[in-house]
Amino acid sequence: MYQWDFGSLWSYRWLFLNGLWVTVGFTVAIVVLGLLIGLVGALAKLSPFAPLRWLALAYIEVFRCTPVLVQLVWFYYALPILSGIEISAVTASILALSLYGGSFYAEIIRGGIVSIDPGQPEAAAALGMTPFQSMRRIILPQALKRMIPPLMNQSIIQFKNTSLVSVLAVPDLLYQGQIAAHDSYRPLEVYSAVAIAYFALLFPLTIIVRQGEKKLSTSD
Repeated sequence: MYQWDFGSLWSYRWLFLNGLWVTVGFTVAIVVLGLLIGLVGALAKLSPFAPLRWLALAYIEVFRCTPVLVQLVWFYYALPILSGIEISAVTASILALSLYGGSFYAEIIRGGIVSIDPGQPEAAAALGMTPFQSMRRIILPQALKRMIPPLMNQSIIQFKNTSLVSVLAVPDLLYQGQIAAHDSYRPLEVYSAVAIAYFALLFPLTIIVRQGEKKLSTSD
């Protein structure tokens, strides 16, 4: 039988911690950028200007309908050739994951906005508000309450997607785990520890999302 030895991983603790910080930092960056991109994409898709709607639709469908791993590889290897600009693995990863997440955030935000009673923006217009003021003061505050659970769920998915950046040699948690596994010849312990680390971070978040959904449904 295989003899487990998790104690052998102690000498790699700083490697794991550095990888964990990179993973968390990546998650924060791609969630914030993805939300901003998603907000712009949602508003563009709701725009009365047809070319802007088509552009937003094309962006959303392209990124939603292609695998995120393919997007990562394309941004790192193909985009520099097309643009003539050298792109680091970190930059390519942030761009790809932010745009990928933004396409899903855009649909979530758009769905939240259109769920608001159309009579409310009409009433805001009757009060002399501009469309921008109506969106900022009336529609978005109400829509946000309905958007929070799916936005949180998508952010959790984004956290898990950061593990894919290891294919570009970005030193995230999984990549550092691969280094430790090759050096220690203990892949079972290393990858089990990596999986436990992801679970320890994500499970509390799923509980928070679940509790938030219950509170929102009760308040409704």
